[in-house]
Amino acid sequence: MADPLSDRALDQLFRQARTHSAWRDEPVSETTLRALADLLRMGPTSANMSPARIVFVTSEAGKARLKPHLDPGNVDKTMAAPATAVIGYDVKFYEHMGKLFPHNPGARGWFEGKPDVEESAFRNGSLQGAYLIMAARALGLDCGPMSGFDSAAVTAEFFAGTAVKANFLCNLGHGDPDTLFPRSPRFDFDEFCDVV
Repeated sequence: MADPLSDRALDQLFRQARTHSAWRDEPVSETTLRALADLLRMGPTSANMSPARIVFVTSEAGKARLKPHLDPGNVDKTMAAPATAVIGYDVKFYEHMGKLFPHNPGARGWFEGKPDVEESAFRNGSLQGAYLIMAARALGLDCGPMSGFDSAAVTAEFFAGTAVKANFLCNLGHGDPDTLFPRSPRFDFDEFCDVV
């Protein structure tokens, strides 16, 4: 059993971490993005289905492709971010079950052709998107996850010809702390949890 993380680590991952909308002019290297992906892929998904598919948009050409599909309020912060992760989910994730769940040859049949297959892909892809945020924070990056884009258009732009659908976007980089407003309130335990 692992020991609890230090308060410093918990601050970095949760208590002091913030959603950023303004970015310092510091690039995010491909090496860092690969390290981030290497961490997030280790998070659990149902039957190890791993439906997330991610496009890291870092180039001017990539940003130009993304820009027309953003809601107006998300354009400036996304264009200024060193990287934007387009997090999608593969509704045909089951095609890879032979590799990802090799100890059970029948696992593909648990999902293929089932009415809730897209729900499973969306749920587990969203989990992987959350792992992306935590992995980024663990590596010293700040995050700006968001909706506010034309999902169908982003799907067509970045996942054309695949069974992948866009889920959400997450800007990545080193945020400018001077632009943050005070942290918004959170629920107390009794307001959102029960122990039964």
